[in-house]
This record gives sequence, C-alpha cells and structure tokens, in this order.
Amino acid sequence: MFEKVLIANRGEIALRVIRTLRRMGIASIAVYSDADRFTRPVLDADEAVRIGPAPAKDSYLNIDAIIAACKATGAEAVHPGYGFLSENAAFAERLAAEGIVFIGPRPEHLREFGLKHTAREIAARCGAPLLPGSDLLASSDEAVKAAAQIGYPVMLKSTAGGGGIGMQLCHDEAELVAKFDAVQRMAGASFGDARVYLERFIAVARHIEVQIFGLGDGRVLSLGERDCSLQRRNQKVVEETPAPNISNETRARLHASAVALGEAVAYESAGTVEFIYDVGREDFSFLEVNTRLQVEHPVTEAVFGVDLVEWMIRQAAGEFVAPAQSSLVPQGAAMEVRIYAENPQAGFRPSTGLLTQVAWPEGVRLDGWIETGSDVTAFYDPMLAKLIVHGDTRDAALARLRAALEASRLQGIETNLDYLRAIAATPGFAAGEVSTADLKDFAFTPRAIEVIAPGAQTSVQDWPGRLGLWDVGVPPSGPMDDRSHRLANQILGNAEGAPALECTMTGPTLRFHCDATIALTGAQMAATLDGEAVESFKPVDVRAGQVLALGAIVGPGQRTYLAIAGGFDAPEFLGSRATFSLGKFGGHATGVLRAGDTLKLAGAAITQDTTTLDAPQLTSEWTIKVRSGPHGAPDFFEMDDIADLLSSRYEVHFNSARTGVRLIGPQPRWARKDGGEAGLHPSNIHDNAYAIGAIDFTGDMPIILGPDGPSLGGFVCPAVIARDDMWKMGQLKPGDGVRFVAEDGYASAVAPRIALRDGASVQSPILRAADGDVPV
Repeated sequence: MFEKVLIANRGEIALRVIRTLRRMGIASIAVYSDADRFTRPVLDADEAVRIGPAPAKDSYLNIDAIIAACKATGAEAVHPGYGFLSENAAFAERLAAEGIVFIGPRPEHLREFGLKHTAREIAARCGAPLLPGSDLLASSDEAVKAAAQIGYPVMLKSTAGGGGIGMQLCHDEAELVAKFDAVQRMAGASFGDARVYLERFIAVARHIEVQIFGLGDGRVLSLGERDCSLQRRNQKVVEETPAPNISNETRARLHASAVALGEAVAYESAGTVEFIYDVGREDFSFLEVNTRLQVEHPVTEAVFGVDLVEWMIRQAAGEFVAPAQSSLVPQGAAMEVRIYAENPQAGFRPSTGLLTQVAWPEGVRLDGWIETGSDVTAFYDPMLAKLIVHGDTRDAALARLRAALEASRLQGIETNLDYLRAIAATPGFAAGEVSTADLKDFAFTPRAIEVIAPGAQTSVQDWPGRLGLWDVGVPPSGPMDDRSHRLANQILGNAEGAPALECTMTGPTLRFHCDATIALTGAQMAATLDGEAVESFKPVDVRAGQVLALGAIVGPGQRTYLAIAGGFDAPEFLGSRATFSLGKFGGHATGVLRAGDTLKLAGAAITQDTTTLDAPQLTSEWTIKVRSGPHGAPDFFEMDDIADLLSSRYEVHFNSARTGVRLIGPQPRWARKDGGEAGLHPSNIHDNAYAIGAIDFTGDMPIILGPDGPSLGGFVCPAVIARDDMWKMGQLKPGDGVRFVAEDGYASAVAPRIALRDGASVQSPILRAADGDVPV
C-alpha cells in the first residue's frame, strides 16, 4: 500500500480524500494556492505544499508545480479528485514518466472517452442507443446542413470538457449560426479544444447516469443508476439513486449498456456513463462518459455501503479485491443537494466573502470544505458543500432531506440554500416527476430583501446588544437610540429587542422579494414605496417586488429605525446579532450594509405585548440628564469646570459616530497641571474602565462614549448620561446644541458655584462618584 498520497485538488473533494486516506493509515499531502492557504483541507492534511497564486492556471492546473510537490514530499501517488486535471491524459502520462501513480483511469481511457465524439463512436460499436447527431463540424455552414438532417431543435456541444460548459440550445438556423463561433471560442478557452458537434435536443428529458467501476481486465462492475435531472444551466443541483419512475426492464438495460461500454475498452477505475432519457418515448440514449469520480458519488456509496475513493486507491496500489457483482445490492434511497455560493434572486450571481455562521444538522452526511470563518473567493467553482441523506424508502429520504435543509444555517454570504429548500418542497420532486428543463422556469420566492443602495451607514442592530463582554474589550453595540428601535418592533408585535435596521443620516434603497410589513421610527427620513410617501410610526404593508427608498433625514435627529414583522434573520455572535462594524462581526454579515447585499427575514412575527413606548421627542436643542463621576472636582477639575459642564451649551462636532459623539464647548481650567505618571495633559489618567454614555475628556474636548467605543482608556470622565436619557445620544446631529442637567448630587453642589460664578467662594463637597453610581 502507498505510504504517501498527494491530492491534486481543493475544496470538499480534497477533504473527502484526506479523510479516506487517514482511515486507511496513509499520509496525505495537500496542495494549495495562495487563496486556499487557510482552508480546512490544507489544515487537515499531514503535509501541505504551496503550488502557486490563486488563478487555477497558475496553481491547480500547473502540472509542473504538482509534480514538483510530489518529488519534494515523496508522494507515491496522486488522487486528482474531479475537475482540474482529473481527466487530463497528459497529466497521467507525466506522472507515470516520473514513477508516480495516477489514481484513476488509464491515459488511453481518458483520451477515448474524454472527447464526446470518440465516446459516441465507441458507444455505437457496443450497440448503445445514440441520439441522432453529427460528426465534428468545422464551420457554421456544415452545422446548418447537419441540423437540417437531424431536425431542430439541436444542442450545439463542445467535444471536450463538461459541467455544462460549451453547450448551447439552438431552435433554428439563425440561432445556430449566431452561437456557433461563441461555442467554439468558449470551448477553446476552457478546454484547449474548440471542436464541436450537434445532437438532437429532447424537450422533456431526464439525465440518468450509471456508476461503473472497471477492474482493468475486461470486467466492469455496475453500482446502480443516479437521476441528475434537476439542473440549472446544465449544471446539476440535485441527484438521487435509484432513479424514480423508470421500469425495472429499462433499469436493467441502462446498466447493461454502461457495463458493455466499459468492457469494450477494459476500463479501469471509477467512471460514469451518462444517458439522456426521453420521457415521451420512455427510452434512453447514450450521452457521454465521465472518466473520473463524479461529484454525486456519495449517493451511490450511501445505498451500496461502499467507499469508491478507497476502491480507487486500493486498485491503484494493486491491492483491490473486487466484490462479486451479485453482492452489490442497493439498500434504500439516497439524495444529494449541491450547496453553492450564489445569489438566486440576482440571476445566480456567484457570491464571495466571509462565512459568519456554518451549522449542519446531525445524522446526515456532509461533504464540504467550509466552516464558520471560511473565506469564499471568486477564483474557483462556487460549490461549498454537498448534503447527502439516506432512507429505507424514497419518501423517507425526502423527509430527511427537507429536515436537513431546514436545520442547515449558512450566513455571511448569499447561498442557494433557500432555493434548495424550495425545490425539495415541490410536489413534482416529491412524485419523482423531474426533467432537465424543470429549473429553467422554477418560480422561487425568497424571504429576502435586496440592498440596491446601502445608505450612509446602515446596520443590523438588536437590543440590548452584546452584554457581558465589556470587561474584555467587546463593546455592546446595539441601537444608539434604543427607544426608537424598541418602538419600531413593538408597533409590529415583535419582541422589542428583535434585529432591525439602524439608518444614519441617509437611508438605504431596498427591493423586497416577498410580502412584508414594516415600521419606521426615530428621525424622519424622506421615505417612499414605489414613489409613494411612507408614514412613520405605523405598520406599512409591502408587496413582493416593491422598492422602499429611504432618503436624507428631514428635520431633527440623526438615526431612523426600520423594523420588519418577524425581524431580520442574522446569526448570533457572542450572544447578540448586533453589528460591530469596526470589529467586522455581528449583523447580517461583517459590517454595515453594502450594495448587492441580501437581508434575510426571520419569519412571521410572534405577537408580543403591543403596549408601546412613547414616541421620542426630537429636537435640535437637547437637554440631557447626567450623573456625577467618577472623576470630578477638586482632584481633576476646578469647581468652575463642573459649573461650565452643567450650564454651558455644547455643540455636536461633525466628527461624531457610534464610537463617540464629540462636543465643542468651553475649555476646562483643570485642577492640576498635568496627568502625572499618566501623561502630560491633565486629562490623562492610567487606564480607566469606561461606561457607555460617559463624558470622556480627551484632552480639552468632551466626547460622549458610544456603544461601539472602547471599554478602557486613559482619560477622565466627570459625568455619565442617565439611563433614561441614553437614547438621546443616538439622535445628536452635528450642529445640535446640548445642555447637561445634573440628576444626582451635582445639582446641590454646583448650583451655588453657577450662581456666584463672578468670584464668590462657596464650600462644596468633593464631586466624585463611587463605581456604583456609574451606569453601564
């Protein structure tokens, strides 16, 4: 047996092979590009070798780099997985020349079946049924003549490659001529082979394939068939075995045709023979052969109780003991769905970014490379994982699939998880009545909102935020104006702390993909729904397809809150769904909204007590109650400094944010010349635990500490905003006036000083507060 095997691939198939090797007691070697250096396969392998920068052509398709990695590590064999170099005969031959075993079919098999037109020739010699088609075509004129004999519609196909690339449906001559050059260019760029041919197109078709395993001596095992009909743009989405709604006689003929094709060339290793099934004629025709492990191989493993990867490795090492065909009896049914990083409501555009939550249900097989914290890049295929279920019957397998999809959680980027849930819920899929055209016009209504424009600074916040972590430097975040946030939720019957949007200065433009009910509170923003004005402080119904546009704030205040019935769906992080944008965590993803983001809805509202808070009264001249301390007079400030704080009008500085609200006002006189050992300025102290709402003098400028501010600092804080007035901090707008009013002992202590400011001396108690007087 091999001692070391290198996996010339990435993602879920690399991890799949690594785990099989570990179970077999074989050391695994992962190769990786710069983009994949921190992915799970690289971290789990026994050794890992960098083979180049992110682009596939410079890394996973770089034969020289992979062979160099084999030599550097002493790898005796290479498992190619699927995609990349898995069907590259030249790669297999190069490995053989270097004395390294290619775990897969022999080079001649890769060549004979790798080109679809030669595969058709072999199939014809074996007597396999073929669709009417053409030979290779050199020009669009030849294609037009061939199509006239075959009959429209026709499928224009590249002879090389797979995965739906290089295939175009043509309904008439004009469409065939228009697409001919484009398909040739795509095929040449993708596979290095621009040759094309035609096949008759079947309107209502199913894609059924047979898993074979060739022993290399003329014997070929059949491991049942899979139905892969549910495809989008010729890319498989759902696969299952056994194929539903076909007769046992048809099933037997499918298996026999596939085996005969493998026996004709003494096929070796895993392979798949693909057929197209004409639903109207209830018959099948040969399509192509995939000379590699298929993405959907786990469903076959589930019903036959085998490990095809282990079979391939043992065969390549010369230690495979083949089972008898009669012993390969399927048990039950299995289904697989492919989970992609793509946005179904935006034309299935690939999505990238950080996965902030990845959670899978127990009791199902999950082949995937992602985990919470994985970074999904734009360099490779967007498949993230495959979810596989097994049941004693097809109905049992379907029930498990639906339950597993509902229990799965992926957050941070957009995926097709909701799309898969919708497919699994359709009556047609439940009945096994599927075709390759079903998903073309599949009506999918996501419970989601699309961010067309994000606004100045819009974030998901919940109340009371992220509590209990202040002592280790994690701020609570949450809404700056918690009263308006809670009121928006109460209007809709939500729990008052449910996640809602906090919109600052100017709001977002949002397209609703489902019906919803919203409420706006806080500062008045110019708000329209499909151009019609929207009222605040009341429930507003929104229909799917409508666009809500929130403009600039009209009047006093700085922040508007948008709640939705049921709340926004966001992952819980450190006990809260609140966004901490500076820390890049919390909220719907990793920060404030961006154009193109998708906001998910949590579900129907759970009606709570609808007794609402009074609507906050907004103004441009604010009076805010404060409590004293912890740093007062005479230790840090002069008595007149405290008198100034409680009698002067401060103006909100333009450079204010969720971290803190800066104020412009009188300069303190200070009770000391400097901060001593803490620093040169008298505002300096050794590290001090801050409180949210504390008035922190950073030098001579007071700053009201916000919910995203620091928990520890080196500046004095003579006062803290009283809890009941804390919401006002969120509505302070640059240019607003602010006056502080004492709520505790400040009033009696400082009133004489304010009254006799012109020089009279009064006795006053020390204005310092105990820690217990400072609300957090």
